[in-house]
Amino acid sequence: MKALVFAESGQPLLVETRAAPQPEPGDLIVKVAYCGICGSDVHATDPGPFQIGTGTVLGHEFSGEVVESRASGFSPGDRVIGIPVRPCDTCRAESGECREHLGIRCPNARIVGMSPPVPGAYAEFVRIGARQVLRIPDGVDDRAAALAEPLAVGAHAVWAAGPLLGKRVLVIGAGPIGAATLLFARSAGARDVVVSEPEPTRRARAQRLGATAVVDPVAGALDMAFRDLTSGAPEVIFECVGAASLIRQCIELAAPLATVVVVGVCRVEDSFFPRRAIGKELRLQFVLGYVAEDFALALDLLGSGRLETDALISKIVSFDELPAVFEALRRPNPHGKVLLDPTRQ
Repeated sequence: MKALVFAESGQPLLVETRAAPQPEPGDLIVKVAYCGICGSDVHATDPGPFQIGTGTVLGHEFSGEVVESRASGFSPGDRVIGIPVRPCDTCRAESGECREHLGIRCPNARIVGMSPPVPGAYAEFVRIGARQVLRIPDGVDDRAAALAEPLAVGAHAVWAAGPLLGKRVLVIGAGPIGAATLLFARSAGARDVVVSEPEPTRRARAQRLGATAVVDPVAGALDMAFRDLTSGAPEVIFECVGAASLIRQCIELAAPLATVVVVGVCRVEDSFFPRRAIGKELRLQFVLGYVAEDFALALDLLGSGRLETDALISKIVSFDELPAVFEALRRPNPHGKVLLDPTRQ
């Protein structure tokens, strides 16, 4: 089968021919319909202590069709999405899922597409445990279903923030995760959902997806712009970028008793002044990924017809096109979600 492989830092992904995966008991082999390029994929190939191993087949945001099953309840032809977390060998042998119900938070779990032993879905076929898939509902096409993973991240972030009904919300960053967070914040009843994003195409996309207002943080003071739009400081802030100094900025922007949810993954050391957060009695909440219920909620949103998926998907690429696009995503860019279509020529 064709697969895209990480060779070394500073080099584009390579298209290689690899043996198709073989299922173990409890596994499914899924023919990949679409797979999204995640910012985590791009960052995982950056030099540094968190770089993935040479030979990794990336890709964890996928939809597809079961072509081989060694698990009860699934048959060839079933359309599924993956919850891309492979439990440790002990838990897989016992029940096929984490016995502590930690999912992605378990230190012994492996993320699909983040290490050579657990290849991902930048490939024609991917192996995944049957306990880590959900069926795609009728009425949701494969392309839309591939959005379930980033949507689940947004759902989990909004759940972690607590009740949003009537709240003034600021979302920092309008990439795919910021857009997903925006969608669920609106669904949760936030009065204001203001999105801060310097890239104009992404700002326009956020408005199309339902932001009550968008702000260019480069054009002026973000705190004043937010107050002018909402008559107050943010009561909930979602940091969806993962850059150094943003937690400090969120603490400065937040209203007293506000909640700051750190969704973006900063991969370098960072600092802030605890006294500033203590003085406002802020709640600082870090989140990691999702749980299965977040995927189910994402599929419900996709099936409701209330989500304009074309607004989220900015490009669909082939195997041969993906390496160049992948490298372009390292720099500031206007893209929403870019999808790999393994059948595209």
